[in-house]
Amino acid sequence: MRLPRSAALLVALLTISPIAGAASATPALDRARTVDGWTVASPSSLGLRATAINRGAAEARRLGSTCFAVVRNGKVAGEWNWKQQRDTPREVFSITKSVTSTLVGIAIRDGDLRLDDRVSRYVPQWRGTPSESVTVRNLISNDSGRFWSLQSDYGDLLRARSRTTYAIGLSQQHAPGSAWAYNNAAIQVLEAVLEKATGMRVARFARERLFEPLGMTHTSFITDRSDDAAVFYGLQTTCLDLARFGHLYLGRGTVEGRRILAPSFVERAVGRSSTVHNAAYGYLWWLNRPGLLRGATDAVDAQGQPVEQVTGQLAPEAPVEVFAALGFGGQVLLVDPTTRTMVVRIGAPAQVGAESYGFGKAAAVLAAAVR
Repeated sequence: MRLPRSAALLVALLTISPIAGAASATPALDRARTVDGWTVASPSSLGLRATAINRGAAEARRLGSTCFAVVRNGKVAGEWNWKQQRDTPREVFSITKSVTSTLVGIAIRDGDLRLDDRVSRYVPQWRGTPSESVTVRNLISNDSGRFWSLQSDYGDLLRARSRTTYAIGLSQQHAPGSAWAYNNAAIQVLEAVLEKATGMRVARFARERLFEPLGMTHTSFITDRSDDAAVFYGLQTTCLDLARFGHLYLGRGTVEGRRILAPSFVERAVGRSSTVHNAAYGYLWWLNRPGLLRGATDAVDAQGQPVEQVTGQLAPEAPVEVFAALGFGGQVLLVDPTTRTMVVRIGAPAQVGAESYGFGKAAAVLAAAVR
């Protein structure tokens, strides 16, 4: 797929490129039967090609990764850590968004929230304003129409004492549902929605209702100077904890017989596009669905529509059912429900213009490894 210049940042963020040849690497799993609570199995016993996984690990290391793992059928086929211990939490940037989507799904299953609830029900500041009709579904589909600019989303929002207060106070730029934008500030409003709906601080809600049930013992939200959880970025976690998170979706919302999400929410979140404006986006998850594609900061006109349209698929060599939680600089949790395989990578973001990890490289490992 050849992308026009207007989609350059989509390439930068998702790095759609094939895996390159690299020297093999060997994980420190040979003598271990379990690692951090996971059962370890040989790649061949799981129907995977060890050479492809080793090449994938070597490339991940070359590109500044601090951990890399391949998991299939609930067992670790290969796992590497560089420069940091396995259980050391590390920044995964916008992978946080997919966790926030999951918290919304838990609140929906609890009966505390509905997708079509107006956000103004929980955010009274929006009542009687052009934002009054924005729904929870709009926020997790990124088509809320709320104000977006590079300065606001990547400067002012990050510097705000209360990022939630800042995000709530922005204006309505487009009609809800009419335009797509990778809008950090709009997503941060979900912090207020979740707290009001559940009656709990988001960091505690996440710990008690998601991280602890899944055994994600190395995972936590960060908070700002007002003690508001950052729900659009900032999650601290590990590769194997992210695999536990992905395993929840492979189980269609259940883990070891315990239901955490409704199957219908899982289907809506990762099983189909959430908006006509971007085939590659579910509910704060990236999808491998073909169609119109949108990047994080591609140029738009006065109506919020792309100046140049991009049509294609993030990873044509991978099944259309593949989905991923992605974070700045090549943080990846790639999940293939057709083969029950996951590829996980965390690492230092690449310098501007340099080769980096991303959706495409993880998908290439998947395609090469599965027999």
